Amino acid sequence: MTTNLPFFIGLRYIRSRRKNGFVSFISLLSFVAMALGVTALILVLSVMNGFDHEIRQRILNVVAHAAIFNDDGVRNWQQLGADATLAGGVEAFAPYVEGYGLLSSDAQGQGVLIQGIDPLMEEAVSPISEYMMVGEMALLQPGEYGIVIGNLLARSLGVIRGDYVVLSLPELNVTPAGIFPRYKRFRVFGVFQVGAQVDSGLAFVHYRDAQKLFRTGDAVTGVRLRLADPFDAGDIVAALNDDMDPRFKAKAWTEDMGNLFQAIELEKKVVSLLLAAIIAVAAFNIIASLILMVADKRQDIAVLRTLGVEAGTISRIFMVQGSAVGAFGVLCGVIFGSFLALWIGDIVHWAEYAVGFRVFDPDVYFISQLPSRLLWQDVLMISGLGFGLSLLATLYPSYRAGQILPAEALRYDH
Repeated sequence: MTTNLPFFIGLRYIRSRRKNGFVSFISLLSFVAMALGVTALILVLSVMNGFDHEIRQRILNVVAHAAIFNDDGVRNWQQLGADATLAGGVEAFAPYVEGYGLLSSDAQGQGVLIQGIDPLMEEAVSPISEYMMVGEMALLQPGEYGIVIGNLLARSLGVIRGDYVVLSLPELNVTPAGIFPRYKRFRVFGVFQVGAQVDSGLAFVHYRDAQKLFRTGDAVTGVRLRLADPFDAGDIVAALNDDMDPRFKAKAWTEDMGNLFQAIELEKKVVSLLLAAIIAVAAFNIIASLILMVADKRQDIAVLRTLGVEAGTISRIFMVQGSAVGAFGVLCGVIFGSFLALWIGDIVHWAEYAVGFRVFDPDVYFISQLPSRLLWQDVLMISGLGFGLSLLATLYPSYRAGQILPAEALRYDH
């Protein structure tokens, strides 16, 4: 009976009506704040996970999983790619020539990354051909100087398929007539849209044309690789660097996009820390409600102590009560937060339909629906944080309750 006494009385205090309505209000506020904090944290982390996953997938539609290159160029790229496919996790390869330039039209100019590719071999490495709005990647043929650009870039330059653009290179031609910038006229053969920032700063040409453009001769910048698991690129690239000729270097897609995802991860941590403050506020409310409860139950505590109940048992009664309020708030927050995280996309879509206003315009945000990805490790972490703070919040009030002497508590009782 002594073992079950703290649970019996602590849970009964939660259910019982109290004379002091303010104590009940503070307890209710603690429960609501804990539930809201857990709900908000689960929902926001799930949405940020969804955006992170969506960006990674869309970038991987254009960016190679990995690449092997040499600063001085690669001539025997067929053998280099064939050797790379013998390594575990590498499925296909394709050559590429890379460089920067200024792409301009009658409307304006914009700096772009030019990638020279082999359209046929590129299909085995990148699914970019599946995201063509107009035209085809196969239209890129050597000597025709065709170019395929992103949707946002085409819109910025004010061009469509069949129009001409001028590519200026950061090099100069010295002639008897003077010094002139190097440039070449290209015809737009297609427009792609993957729904990421690369739509505004990436253009594809045939690698043979890129070799002439960047004066690499018969060499290419390197070979692009498709991996069985792009999220395991770090380990595969490390193994390639260990086994390859030291003249060549392998890099993973995360090296080029590392700053972007580090920024997303930092933002996720900062937002989590700010939202965790809601849970901390709920914990402080638990402290306040328990202190008021101890003051309200001084007579009950005195009676129990007179009957022989130990100070430790009295402390555990209030620990049970405060922990139960916090645990119930965490449980409700987990249920409601998980529900919202799983269905937030449909809820926002329904709200857009109901009010006739699009919150996420795909032309602006690259998405038509709010992405969400619920990770159960996040749920467990948030639940543990909420329950841990609730338990810590009960320590001081419970200790004070156990220190109340029966004589002192009954002296002023009328």
